[in-house]
Amino acid sequence: MKSIFHLAYHVRDLDQARRFYCDLLGCEEGRSTDTWVDIDFFGHQLSLHLGEPFAVTNTGRVGNHMVPMPHLGIILAMTDWKQLAETLTASGAVDFVLEPQIRFAGEPGEQATMFFLDPFGNPIEVKGFNSLEQVYAK
Repeated sequence: MKSIFHLAYHVRDLDQARRFYCDLLGCEEGRSTDTWVDIDFFGHQLSLHLGEPFAVTNTGRVGNHMVPMPHLGIILAMTDWKQLAETLTASGAVDFVLEPQIRFAGEPGEQATMFFLDPFGNPIEVKGFNSLEQVYAK
């Protein structure tokens, strides 16, 4: 069964959210009202509603790094990941929680990763794989 996910969370400013998710990340806007906007988040439905974002803490241990929990993540093909990493790095518009890097090099599940926050403190992880068949490799 193939499906897409739907996730809804809070942002404080819809126009600022549009600039971040659409203009910077390259996502597309879907339906909206004066209190929420739907974003096509790399093929998945992200609904951003006006409100106070959830609290996060750096409690997720991945290798030698502590990462923000909870967080939203997306997995991209490596070429797309590299392009987005270059765009975000060149823009200077994000402060990386975890700079773009390769982890688990040479191991099953080798992947590129980067963590950053949206303008409201919502953490996002973007992973890149050379082959999406390796996502669940043991």
